[in-house]
Amino acid sequence: MTETVPNLAQGGATNTTNRQDHSDPELYQVTSPESAKVAHAHDEYHGGGNMSRFITPGGSAVDNSQPAFPVFHRKFANPSPLGLLSFASSSLLLNLYQANARGVTTPNVILGMAIGVGGMGQTIAGILEWGSGNTFAATTFVSYGGFWWTLAWIYMPQFGIAAAYADPAMLENALGLMMMSWGTVTFLFVIAAHRSSVALLCILVPLTITFYVTASGYLMQSAYLLRVGGVIGCIMSMAGFYCALAGLLTPDTSYFMVPVGNLAPRQKPH
Repeated sequence: MTETVPNLAQGGATNTTNRQDHSDPELYQVTSPESAKVAHAHDEYHGGGNMSRFITPGGSAVDNSQPAFPVFHRKFANPSPLGLLSFASSSLLLNLYQANARGVTTPNVILGMAIGVGGMGQTIAGILEWGSGNTFAATTFVSYGGFWWTLAWIYMPQFGIAAAYADPAMLENALGLMMMSWGTVTFLFVIAAHRSSVALLCILVPLTITFYVTASGYLMQSAYLLRVGGVIGCIMSMAGFYCALAGLLTPDTSYFMVPVGNLAPRQKPH
C-alpha cells in the first residue's frame, strides 16, 4: 500500500511512499528513496541513504536498538573510621609528647605520623566524604588533614620555617597564634555538630579546649599549660578512637554495637 507525504525539501510537493505489510499486522515497513531523501535532506545527515523502519499504526517508530544500561548506584565504603583513626592516633602521639610523657621533649618523630597518617589519611577520608555528599565530615577531615600537613612542614628543616625564627620566644608566639586560630575553627565545628551525636561532641569540645589551652601555653611560655593541654588532648583522642570503633562495627560484622548518643531529631511518621 502507499501513502503520500509532503516533500519539505521541494516546497511542499508530495512524494509517494511504499508501505509494505509486515508479518506483524500491527507494524508496517516504510521504504522509499524519495522519503529517505526528504528525511536526510538536513545537513547533519550528510545526504544519507534509503530509510527502512517499522512504524506502528499510530505513526510511532519502533526502535530495536540496544537499550541503555540501567543506572547503577555505586556504593562507597564509609570513610569516617579512616579519618577518625588517622586523627585520633596522630593526636594521641602529639599530645603525649606535649604532656612530656616518658621525658620526650623533641617531637620530631611526630613528623612521620603527621604526614603519613594525620595529613594523608584525613585528606583521603575527607575527599571520599565529599564524594559521598557528607559536607560536615568532608570539611572537618580535609581541614584537620591540612593542620597536620602544616604542622609537619613547620618542623621539617627542608622548608626552613622554624629556622626562620631566630628567637625561640617568637616561634612560640607564632605557634600560639596558630593554635588559637584552630581553636576558633574547631569551635565553629562544635556549633555545626550540636545536633549530631554525643560521641562526636566529646571529640570537638575537648579539642577546642585543647587548642585554646595549648595556645595559652605557647603565648605565655608556660610549660604547665602546655602539659595540661596535652592531657586534655589525650582524653580527646580516646573519644576519637571510640567514634572510629562505632563506625567500624556494623550489624553484618559485629555481634554488638556501641552507642554514640544520637542527637539528630526524630523524623515524624507520615
